[in-house]
Amino acid sequence: MRTGRGGRSRARSLITFLGVSVLSGALAAGFAVPFAGFAGRGSAEVAETVQTLPKELVVDPVAVRSRILAADGSLIATLYEQNRVPVPLSSISPIMRKAIVAIEDSRFYEHGALDLKGTLRAMLRNQTEGEVQQGGSSITQQYVKMSLVEKAKTAAERADATAVTYQRKLTELRYAVAIEDQLSKDEILERYLNLANFGDGTYGVQAAAQHYFRTTADKLTLPQAALLAGLVKNPTGYDPTNDPVRSKARRDVVIKRMLELGVITVHQANQALRTPVINPAAVEPVPNGCANSRYPFYCDYVVSKLLANPALGATVKDRDHYLKTGGLLIRTSIDPRMQAAAQASIDQHSKTTDTAIAAITVVQPGTGLVKAMVQSKPYGNGRNHTNYNYNVEKSYAGGFGGFQNGSTMKAFTIAAALSRGIPMDYRINSPEQIDLRNKKFRTCTGYTRDPTYQPKNSTHSGDLTMVEAARFSTNTYFLQLSQRTGLCPIARIAAKLGMYNAQTGGPLDQVASMTLGVGYVTPLMLSNAYATFAARGKYCAPLVVTSVRDKSGRPVPGPGINCKQAIPRQVADGVNRVLSAVMMPGGTGGHLRFGTRDMGGKTGTIQQNLAVWFAGYTPNLAAAAVVADASLPYTNLMFGHDLNGQDIADPTGSGTAGPLWETAMQGAVHGLPVVRFVAPPRKMIGDPNPKPPPDNGKKPKPKPKPNR
Repeated sequence: MRTGRGGRSRARSLITFLGVSVLSGALAAGFAVPFAGFAGRGSAEVAETVQTLPKELVVDPVAVRSRILAADGSLIATLYEQNRVPVPLSSISPIMRKAIVAIEDSRFYEHGALDLKGTLRAMLRNQTEGEVQQGGSSITQQYVKMSLVEKAKTAAERADATAVTYQRKLTELRYAVAIEDQLSKDEILERYLNLANFGDGTYGVQAAAQHYFRTTADKLTLPQAALLAGLVKNPTGYDPTNDPVRSKARRDVVIKRMLELGVITVHQANQALRTPVINPAAVEPVPNGCANSRYPFYCDYVVSKLLANPALGATVKDRDHYLKTGGLLIRTSIDPRMQAAAQASIDQHSKTTDTAIAAITVVQPGTGLVKAMVQSKPYGNGRNHTNYNYNVEKSYAGGFGGFQNGSTMKAFTIAAALSRGIPMDYRINSPEQIDLRNKKFRTCTGYTRDPTYQPKNSTHSGDLTMVEAARFSTNTYFLQLSQRTGLCPIARIAAKLGMYNAQTGGPLDQVASMTLGVGYVTPLMLSNAYATFAARGKYCAPLVVTSVRDKSGRPVPGPGINCKQAIPRQVADGVNRVLSAVMMPGGTGGHLRFGTRDMGGKTGTIQQNLAVWFAGYTPNLAAAAVVADASLPYTNLMFGHDLNGQDIADPTGSGTAGPLWETAMQGAVHGLPVVRFVAPPRKMIGDPNPKPPPDNGKKPKPKPKPNR
């Protein structure tokens, strides 16, 4: 009788299988007997290979996705290398366990590490069907293989873990024997179902149940379980989101195998076979990374802070890997309600197509918690999108590095003057223009001069008190005041309140024009500095990550709320009194005042209108808004720039940045308790109804106090 090509192929497969069976029997017995030739290799070579194999498989913890949460517990982002949520076997439905055992290793609970009978039956059936219908390796062997692939760190290690060689098979078998000695069958099955790749970026049965069916592993039905069980053999080829026809065919094979084994009834099988494989509309995507977050810029900033935490790893690479595989639960400071209020302000006052950009950061005084962070350009690489975060320093991922801050710097000059005993009623004759060419300004290291400096006022001039000069933002008053205080006290107070050059990380420049603005400052830095005034001089480092817990629920060390008394309370109270005048009728921020809350603020417009600011606060919330040209070379906002789709007719902190601040703050403070500023000492206020000094050509001299 002649044998056809198919018959000869099956015969060769059977002979090969018998050889493997002899070898496998020896393996299961502990490798105590010599081997006959295997695949053309001598027994001595095979025996030597076996004796050098490790006897115990060290399994690395499975990669588990991490989650970043907002302050209210809502999800901001998911970070993962493998989308996986491990669950105990008790949280996996019995029908799912039966389905995977039926199709992959029906005698799993009856045999040891290797099922010779089941493997022979699977080989003969697969040969008959012409394709793989049933698994040949035991579930334990498969678990070993998946674990070795998971452990692989390089392409070469991954290739070794999947190589079609007898050495690899021997390694798997020996490890499988060890695993069977160490773990119960249920423990092996639990690990297997949590480790397996279920296609479309899902790993483990819980993530797969959520992704394909929007359910959990303990609620999987028969057709759902059969689909997932069928995916393990070829997660890409049977992926129902790519090929639902092939996926259904594979699912139906699983259902029929379960019927064949008596796991389910004919009625159950028929119902399951008639069930659609998936509902494409119900497939739940699991976005990965900050680019897919609802707050992508804030998320990037959070991740930057996490990557700087040595508790997450020795190197940035280690920390990044741990972030994506460690199953961390990361809680952050962002308040979705306040974030929505700030975003609503951006949406109301700007468009993504504007040539100018707008950005706002909101901070909680007394804690440093960053409650909101928004900007007008959306995240991405497309037209009118950006990957720059205009709210943070350049040292962080995507950080733009700030802008010059204009007259918002005057707040620090006020603090320096009050610290040195200069009262609020201190008058300085402040003409429209002042000649400061080569005038000396004391710095921390000596003096500085500007040979050409002749600054002007853009607002009110005259013989003014500190309060009046702040209300009108009179440049020539504050320049002369900074001469009297010296630039060093201004620089030191600003530094204590977290102000530094956002481009270089160095200190702010001590130049003649320092009180009118320095570069470069971010909305985050400025809002947090002003929050220090609101907190009566208590500076708190900006904080976005409030807690991190590992997958076991243990806390991971990291920076927490970090506060210190940066300036005396009474000095901060005085600054609040002066900056409150800005928000009164006639002040540059008077039209931005809302409600009856106490509030202080300051406008900022830098030279040539390249950027405009408004920073302000109540006792329980502070915010800074900026509108700027963010494209090199920077140009005047008044020419060729638009905001909210219209030409910028009033490129000032009051007229352009102010409305952004007002709308954001009004929404953010809604529902918060009304808190009042503390009144400063009477001596600091001075004469409540000061009279102009006599015109004798001499300026009154304050009685300076040592800077404490």
